[in-house]
Amino acid sequence: MAQYRKSDEALARLTPEQFRVTQESGTEAPGTGAYLNYHAPGIYVDIVSGEPLFASTDKFDSGCGWPSFTKPIKPENVQELQDGTLGMARTEVRSSHGDSHLGHVFPDGPEGRGGLRYCINSASLKFIALEDMEAEGYAAYVDQVNEP
Repeated sequence: MAQYRKSDEALARLTPEQFRVTQESGTEAPGTGAYLNYHAPGIYVDIVSGEPLFASTDKFDSGCGWPSFTKPIKPENVQELQDGTLGMARTEVRSSHGDSHLGHVFPDGPEGRGGLRYCINSASLKFIALEDMEAEGYAAYVDQVNEP
């Protein structure tokens, strides 16, 4: 079974923007993230720990300026914490094993798909393409990814 964790080596590989977002609870500018308009089949994992977070089949265009997902691959891989910063009551989403700030979750997602919108920073994610999932240790999640 894979061990997902934050390490000094993983932190050293982060770009300044990835570090600011994941370790300092930053937010990338809307409309700028690498995965906003990305539609290839695969999964998105924590850039720090590698833990699987979201499947491409659960991604949707919410129009909010950040990649949006209806649900996590494994709910136990994300933590939802109350966030009162910026004078707003929001729910922050963090990776469970890497403790990376991912973004926020809102109750305005597609009703037919659970009603949630996980609004996630591209800087906190690494994409694993469907054809690479087995080789990179994510074969257990192939069934959650549908080819277009």
